[in-house]
Amino acid sequence: MKTLLMKPARLLLSGVCLLIINLFIISPVRAQIPDLVFKSDHRIDPEKKGQLLVEVDNISFFKDNEYSGSIMKGYSLPGFWLQPKAVFYPLSNIKLELGVHMLRYWGAKKYPALAYQDIARWKGDQFQHGFHVLPFFRAQIALSDHVNIVLGDIYGGANHNLIEPLYNPELNLTADPEAGLQLLYDSRRFDLDVWVNWESFIFRDDTHQEAFTVGLSGRYKLNDPDAHFHFYAPVQGLAQHRGGEIDTIFTNSVQTLMNGSVGVGTVWNTGNRVFRSVNLEFDVTGYYQQAGKLWPYGSGSGFYARASADIYDFRVKASYWNSNKFISMFGSPFYGAVSTSKEGVSFDGQNMVYLGLEYSRSFGKGFSLGVDVDVYQHLSVNKFGPAAGEVGKSGSATSFSAGVYLRINPSFLIKRF
Repeated sequence: MKTLLMKPARLLLSGVCLLIINLFIISPVRAQIPDLVFKSDHRIDPEKKGQLLVEVDNISFFKDNEYSGSIMKGYSLPGFWLQPKAVFYPLSNIKLELGVHMLRYWGAKKYPALAYQDIARWKGDQFQHGFHVLPFFRAQIALSDHVNIVLGDIYGGANHNLIEPLYNPELNLTADPEAGLQLLYDSRRFDLDVWVNWESFIFRDDTHQEAFTVGLSGRYKLNDPDAHFHFYAPVQGLAQHRGGEIDTIFTNSVQTLMNGSVGVGTVWNTGNRVFRSVNLEFDVTGYYQQAGKLWPYGSGSGFYARASADIYDFRVKASYWNSNKFISMFGSPFYGAVSTSKEGVSFDGQNMVYLGLEYSRSFGKGFSLGVDVDVYQHLSVNKFGPAAGEVGKSGSATSFSAGVYLRINPSFLIKRF
């Protein structure tokens, strides 16, 4: 639902641009909002053995999406999420976290029991009031300097390093914490993240579906990431199963959806203090509906070319996306062949050019700010309407998005055992 009219929205975009200019003038910053604002450090510090801490993790956000065309409607996200928790290190290689995750949108009083895209409506009339609240528990063990196993609430979202056609960065603000099992491997040559995220659990005779996602994200580093020219090859995959044998749903009760990508990339580390680095990456993506008829196409593909440059601690981004019947489970609908604004409308693919600007700054350990402005140019593609055989053109359209994000993550030592 649109909460801002066009004139205030354009004033907001102008204000964000002025803020970026002022920050450029007055302060040294470090680019990359996903790394600085959205990600969490999964490494266990052995020096914290025996420590009991209280930690507060929070992202406050205001994001305005002024969308045009027939793919999706615009909306705004004013709110925050908050995780107060106790953190204990019983051994030098074990970390335990216990707390709650709370999501609040300003002006909202009623929340679905589950906040992932399109899964909330499976829950029927299961709602929460005031806040969307979930328990938070994470148990982590470092088996070596390279291997970590995580149970409970895993390191999700931006920590998976998924490309945007596979994962919408906005979910770092709105989605529930991912929970299940995770294996993390980090080495000089290869990084690997494998996980199971259990999104919907069922008991016997439940009226909603069981749902879980299996994911893999890996990167092979052909040489040292700090080299003048660094080369790497990412591989990513997602498979979501919706179903269950003990529910009461019998029609189209099982769906299995898959997304994946493989690519190559390079980073030019210039060594210059102003023009710092350039990143180029090319990915080929795929979609496959292995079971069920949830979406209109059984399979699809796309290719994604992106470039970014870090200039005086700003990040300038550009990308081109072209697809054929590709549908993304967790990506923005801009990358998919199904309209979320008009029921029954689909496309033969998407053809889109993107430009973006990021700013981020750390104010010390646990405190960081991010600002971004995005422009999407949708090129015309074939559009199919609700009636069989109804074909037209979507037409070209320009969409805008701007957001401000503040991450606060302090910790306080209570006792050392």
